[in-house]
Amino acid sequence: MYQVPVSSSSLKSKQHFEILDGLRGVAAVAVVIFHFMEIAVPDYTKSFIAHAYLAVDFFFCLSGFVIAYAYDQRLNKIGLLKFFKLRLIRLHPLVIIGSIIGLIAFVFDPFSNLHEAYSNKTLLMFLASCFMVPYPLVHERYFNLFHLNPPTWSLFWEYIANIVYVLVLVKVRNKALWLLTLIGAVALCYEAHISGNLGVGWGGDNISGGGIRVFYSFLAGILIYRSGWIINSRLGFISSSALLVFVFLIPFAGKTNPFVDPLIVIFFFPPLVALGAGAKLKSSYTSICRFSGDVSYPLYMIHYPFIWLFMSWVELKKPSINEMSIVMILGVTLLLVVAYLVMIFIDEPIRRYLKNKMGASVVSKVLEASEVNS
Repeated sequence: MYQVPVSSSSLKSKQHFEILDGLRGVAAVAVVIFHFMEIAVPDYTKSFIAHAYLAVDFFFCLSGFVIAYAYDQRLNKIGLLKFFKLRLIRLHPLVIIGSIIGLIAFVFDPFSNLHEAYSNKTLLMFLASCFMVPYPLVHERYFNLFHLNPPTWSLFWEYIANIVYVLVLVKVRNKALWLLTLIGAVALCYEAHISGNLGVGWGGDNISGGGIRVFYSFLAGILIYRSGWIINSRLGFISSSALLVFVFLIPFAGKTNPFVDPLIVIFFFPPLVALGAGAKLKSSYTSICRFSGDVSYPLYMIHYPFIWLFMSWVELKKPSINEMSIVMILGVTLLLVVAYLVMIFIDEPIRRYLKNKMGASVVSKVLEASEVNS
């Protein structure tokens, strides 16, 4: 294995990073399992996948890489307005879809009447979720920024990162970017120290942690692209996935997490993105990586309302760990199917319609192809 600098021109000749697609899907599935396990086994020290909350930091780093790859050399050609339109078309339909599913699950939850306590604010919760305005309200369930669809919190920070990128970062030279990334790393270490871990940013009492997490990881992703840090190797999809999953399986320990979490995010995820971008994909895994990348964002954005239903069931029925295990296995499998169906029959048709309405050009299609489902 060796590292070679890759020029921007050679990077632009590629239209897709299939292994990064696959890794995105692996991380999304890990997040779903993690959220089920939070309900079944609330004690993180007893969860086998307790560090999967760091998947969000991996997403942020990967997003910085692919956004810089897609737009650094092309932003002047398409302009700010088209950039924002393309990002909204790519990301926001599933924000709305996830909010609708969340609203239905909240109001018609067969195992809980929690919605009755918030009946006069349900519409505000729904609008806040659709327009991504933080509205932490439901204290009974962790005070999430967006109760109807909690994962929207990371999209909130993703949007802010995109805005800062197009207005500021695209013009920032590498020396200044290095300084900003160093500041982000220091802030990340401080956040891990005061919070005990980096599983922050999603709630009304830890919202600032999300800004710190995206600050470092998004910048690190941009630096990987601009510095040409593509690590060519024989590492394939399975080996790359194993490295990522290994991180999620690291045991959770209160004394070591303030050190382990920032070490992983700062020193492990950026090289993993560089490895994934330069690794060789066997043709036999192409379809798997493509499916994994395609379904990752729908899966991430529609799964949590079903986690709330699982939580209501657990609170009401007090099932055994064996019963919960069966439900979790079936739940993950069914969520993959539902996410795929939502993608095929709802998300993709909506995006096609909006692009046609917008008069999307060939450049727009190339940009989407290069964005690795960001």
